[in-house]
Amino acid sequence: MSLLELLSMSQAEMGELLASWGQPAFRKKQLFSWLHQGTPFEQMLNLPNALRVRLRAEASENTVSVLETIESKIDGTVKLLYRLLDGNVIEGVLMRYKHGNTLCLSTQVGCKMGCAFCASTLDGCVRNLSAGEMLGQVVCANRVLGEGERVHNIVLMGSGEPLDNYENTTRFLRLLREPDGVNIGLRNVSLSTCGLVPQMYAFADEDLPVTLSVSLHAPNDDVRRKIMPVANRYSIEELIGACKNYIGKTGRRVIFEYALISGVNASVAQAHELSTLLRGMQCHVNLIPLNSVPERGLQGVSEREVSAFKAALEERHISVTRRREMGDDIEGACGQLRRKYIANTENE
Repeated sequence: MSLLELLSMSQAEMGELLASWGQPAFRKKQLFSWLHQGTPFEQMLNLPNALRVRLRAEASENTVSVLETIESKIDGTVKLLYRLLDGNVIEGVLMRYKHGNTLCLSTQVGCKMGCAFCASTLDGCVRNLSAGEMLGQVVCANRVLGEGERVHNIVLMGSGEPLDNYENTTRFLRLLREPDGVNIGLRNVSLSTCGLVPQMYAFADEDLPVTLSVSLHAPNDDVRRKIMPVANRYSIEELIGACKNYIGKTGRRVIFEYALISGVNASVAQAHELSTLLRGMQCHVNLIPLNSVPERGLQGVSEREVSAFKAALEERHISVTRRREMGDDIEGACGQLRRKYIANTENE
């Protein structure tokens, strides 16, 4: 018998389950709150013992557990390796900032988008994560942080393409903001997409006011198609149209992620071309010095090249920052720790 995955349920759905078990309506809030705190069934002391026994037999508090943690000696960033009930592993990154703790979490086991600069996609996509498995990563991270601390901000920028797992991702976002749960406001959430245009239009109508981060990484279609297979399906013109629609519907600016790759997309001339593409948009460019991907033969750029590219955008009045690098000494980029774990397991 497969266990009920309670963390994927809304409070109303939990109430329906408990009512079918003969429990009063107020139990749903109690159980919902306990689960979002990461509390084991046996410690939910305001629930009747008979209910706790049934929950242990038929349900799971969390289908995600922490397999390994690695903490950076440089900045306190924590890399989390999670195990799922089916034995698959995923990863996340817990970053400590002055404005609060940020968790980068995964939405799929692996990824099928095939972006050349990303380690997450090298082994393809195994499966989608459920909403409860996404939420379970947050619950686990709060337990790792310990008493008095919690996750304040979420970035859906780990392994996977969130909009390729659309239904589970939108359910997760609605659960995330529940006042009786982990209670993270969606304005503290960033969702990264490689640019699935139809889903971007649909997402703009969901009334989920997250910050949309678009993996652009090129100023034109020719360059983008070389490093991002999705560009063969949707042109930059279509992608920018979807971004402008999102800005118009939500009033939120769009963040364009731009990984600087030596000899590919990092020249000053390409910065000028990018500024022309984005001129007049309510947007911000986040420059990312590439973590080298040996499997693809891609290399990052020098600090001088980063500064020149950034200055070229600023001169043309494009809002831009260089992303702060976190967890360099613990392989902070998504996909690296999972691949190492899988390789070590296979060699045992």
